[in-house]
Amino acid sequence: MDAAPARRAALPDLGAAPEVRGITEWINSAPLTLRELRGSVVLVYFWTFDCINCQNVQPHVKDWYARYRDQGFTVIGVHTPELDIERDIVNVRAAVAREGLAFPVAFDPAYATWHAYGNHYWPAFYLYDKAGRLRVRHFGEGSYDSTEDAIRLLLAVDPLSPRAKVA
Repeated sequence: MDAAPARRAALPDLGAAPEVRGITEWINSAPLTLRELRGSVVLVYFWTFDCINCQNVQPHVKDWYARYRDQGFTVIGVHTPELDIERDIVNVRAAVAREGLAFPVAFDPAYATWHAYGNHYWPAFYLYDKAGRLRVRHFGEGSYDSTEDAIRLLLAVDPLSPRAKVA
């Protein structure tokens, strides 16, 4: 018997994904909606470039995107500014380039998506399955292995196989 469906079912169903809204600029992508991303595993990642905690998690998010994007995984990095300097799209574009971010970045200066999610934290992670159901929610640093295990599970990548290294 295949144990993967049992493990996949073990992740809680925390509800439907709120749509990304109020985005004034998209970096690295044309505008996206979660509706059109159905069939993909999606990580909605709230961040801001001057937040040290966001800087600390960024390598993990970049790695997950590089490792799993060809398997049906995407990241929407929702940049919701905290400081005045982070409200300038020129500074956001420069930070995306400086950090070498390849995943789509949605600029949310009016906090429309932030409020739609009821979010209160940087960084914050909302992981959705292929049907658009929230399966994992995490705030702050840490839980990198369990988050990656959940990504692999939702993609139906054998969670018991060694993590592949990205070249």
